Amino acid sequence: MATSKSRWYALAALALSTLAIGLDTTILSVALPTLSRDLHATTGDLQWFTNAYLLVLAAVLLPAGMLGDRFGRKKLLLGALFVFGAASAACAWSASTGQLIAARAVLGLGAAVLMPLSGAVLTVLFDDKERSKALSVWLTASALGIPLGPLLGGWLLDNFWWGSVFLINVPLVAIALVAVTFWVPESHGDRTRRFDLLGVLLSAGGLVALTYGIIEAGDRGWGDARSLATMIGGVALLVGFVVWQRKAKSALVDLDLFRSRAFTGGAVLATVASFAMLGLLFALPQFFSAVGGQDAFGSGLRLLPIIGGLLIGARTAEKVAARVGNRVVIAGGLALMTAAMVVGSLTDATSGYGFVAAWITAAGIGLGFTLPPSMDAALGALTAERSGVGNGLLQAMRQVGGAIGVAVLGTVLNSAYRSGLPVSSGPVRESASSGVAVATQAHDASLLDAVRDAFTHGMDVSLLVAAAVAAAGAILALLMLPRRTPVAPVEPERLVLAESGL
Repeated sequence: MATSKSRWYALAALALSTLAIGLDTTILSVALPTLSRDLHATTGDLQWFTNAYLLVLAAVLLPAGMLGDRFGRKKLLLGALFVFGAASAACAWSASTGQLIAARAVLGLGAAVLMPLSGAVLTVLFDDKERSKALSVWLTASALGIPLGPLLGGWLLDNFWWGSVFLINVPLVAIALVAVTFWVPESHGDRTRRFDLLGVLLSAGGLVALTYGIIEAGDRGWGDARSLATMIGGVALLVGFVVWQRKAKSALVDLDLFRSRAFTGGAVLATVASFAMLGLLFALPQFFSAVGGQDAFGSGLRLLPIIGGLLIGARTAEKVAARVGNRVVIAGGLALMTAAMVVGSLTDATSGYGFVAAWITAAGIGLGFTLPPSMDAALGALTAERSGVGNGLLQAMRQVGGAIGVAVLGTVLNSAYRSGLPVSSGPVRESASSGVAVATQAHDASLLDAVRDAFTHGMDVSLLVAAAVAAAGAILALLMLPRRTPVAPVEPERLVLAESGL
């Protein structure tokens, strides 16, 4: 494939779109107290600001990949960017909680199309030698939004009205629209495949039910009957989806993808990494805020070592994988994440930031060794015609894995936190932030210490659970992945792009 600057400009455009999605993942969290006050939002409303986005995202990821393959990825990318930008503006100027929930749902629709199709375009634009580097840039852009969200959100809320935290997406989307228009070539997959309506309904219903059940379990507890019933119903629908996919003439998902050890292993291990890391990123901002006394800006600043570690790990992994293969690199990355989280479980309320920065940097390096090579292994097994559907499946697995990680590790953290408190009821048990507020208002130093110690203990227990998951992933990497990632065949579509200088 001929080299050209234009494909790297295209990568920059795609990275901007994923940066906007990454920002939106965390920037809302710092605005929730302000939204509660200015929009008179209840606790249920605040939950739906997040859940409406996640549920639409889960429902649309798989059909979005198929639609991009059939109707053109560039067309859908441009449409999704427009929808994402318009929905961001609608969020900013919402006058009621209902309007904001609806706008957040539309925002999830735009993100659900952007995520799989931007990855699918990378598969077409970059060959096996360049794809790993391109994926590192793309994934880092998304990860960079996680600490930047609280940083930007805190600064904007200090200086402007709450809608500004949503408007930050608009200039990024505008630049991405121009860049995609000029530098991203049109590409398709299998345009003869018919629309699998039953497959869409089963997959959307199953993913929505499973994700919603997980979200509810994280809030109500894993013994809650309604949450369990919803999750079981979601799993049943997904089983029905798999059965239907085996029979359907024009299936939504090509189950033959799972015959590839590289795709299956890469997808599973990327999901494991998302589980462990998103659970970690759920706990750390609360630790910095409730235990360290940092504001939103300070908490975001203290997350930057994870991103620094990710950058170092991704760059190093690319070079090492070229010599020893993805299997060893991914297993090593998950082993490093395991070790970092075990060390992190030794954190207590008196630990200095230097200690915390050291182990979260190591965790970030482990993530850099794990996530880009896992994605590369999975995407390398896809032909250009399968890249849209394959990316949709991969992103759906990662999103559900991340949601499960937040719910499971959040539940573990909250259970251990509550068990360590000296009180059996009241707002102190709701969250560490509420506990700190109550203790500060009452000028009760012993209660404040108890809240901080209890939360740190809860975080330590959740880190051990995350470490166990990462350790299991390291073993799976050695068992599931081939010694060398197979090179995907060059499709006619790629050859045409190469000859055109793209």
